[in-house]
Amino acid sequence: MQLTTRARELINQYASALAQGYGIEPGALTSYFSVTPPQETKLRNALLESQAFLKLITVQDVDQLSGQVVAVGAAGLHTGRKKGGRFVKQVGVDGNTYTLAETDSCAQLTWALLCAWANAGSENEFFQKVNDFANECFALDQLRIGFNGTHAAEDTDPSKYPNGEDVNRGWHQIARDYEGGKQIITDAVTLGEGGDYISLDAMASDLINTLVPAEFREDPRLSVMVGADLVAAEQHRLYQAADRPTEKIAAQLLGNSIAARPAYVPPFFPGKRMVVTMLSNLHMYTQRGTRQRKAEHVDDRKAYESKYWRMEGYALEYPELYAAFDESAVTIKSEPTLAPFMSE
Repeated sequence: MQLTTRARELINQYASALAQGYGIEPGALTSYFSVTPPQETKLRNALLESQAFLKLITVQDVDQLSGQVVAVGAAGLHTGRKKGGRFVKQVGVDGNTYTLAETDSCAQLTWALLCAWANAGSENEFFQKVNDFANECFALDQLRIGFNGTHAAEDTDPSKYPNGEDVNRGWHQIARDYEGGKQIITDAVTLGEGGDYISLDAMASDLINTLVPAEFREDPRLSVMVGADLVAAEQHRLYQAADRPTEKIAAQLLGNSIAARPAYVPPFFPGKRMVVTMLSNLHMYTQRGTRQRKAEHVDDRKAYESKYWRMEGYALEYPELYAAFDESAVTIKSEPTLAPFMSE
């Protein structure tokens, strides 16, 4: 497959516009170039806009490769009094540190796809699709690694670790490493009729009442992140009892609320994992001044590749506020199966 004349013209126009946006000559786009501070802000905002969930967590730039976790300071009690002085909220957790790692992303657009896009719409639509594709690839990988990362290998292996487990240490692994993993339940539990928990409400309530510190339990920002497999099993159970109005309503609301807390099924979240935390407790840091971009045709791969290099990492502001059932511990009783197709 070769690029059509129109597809080549459009992608070259896109490259010129991209170079102009970064304030460089078009020819410089094919070599890594540093992103200026104003453009860093624009790039970060573009990634946030491409994935709504990123806007719910804490995404910040930091100056150092490692250091103390940046405290947002929005959790716990902020009001009191002190005899002979003024009450002051203590912010931050000593010893709660982060470490960034080299992170290299590549969004590859095949020539076949570029040709299809070139023939499917206007010039502006083509530019928007190319731009959105790269931003979405980068943003989704940030979440994929954040939820699944266990370590930062010198040479990553996407075949062995398809969810970026070896790209960086994500939030769940940080919680595993915190005080012996006391915030994560790894003992076997069963969800379903006759199991340890009859519902996701019961699972989440147990996490809140046993692992979330008392000062956080009633905070309205406390949320539940849950895997798609658990949601599917719960919906199956509720719809099986849909003759009862309360169960039908519960099934319809399941995607919005669990245990009276906001509920989310984030991208690339393991199917049988459940986490209770404040979403702002999930931090992602990029070292300021390290962002580099590159975009070029790679004839050997018959693709146009957009590349993004930076120093990046993850952190939990309050590790004790991250309470979870590890996916390896959860078994679903009577997992839902698709009904067989019946022909008349």
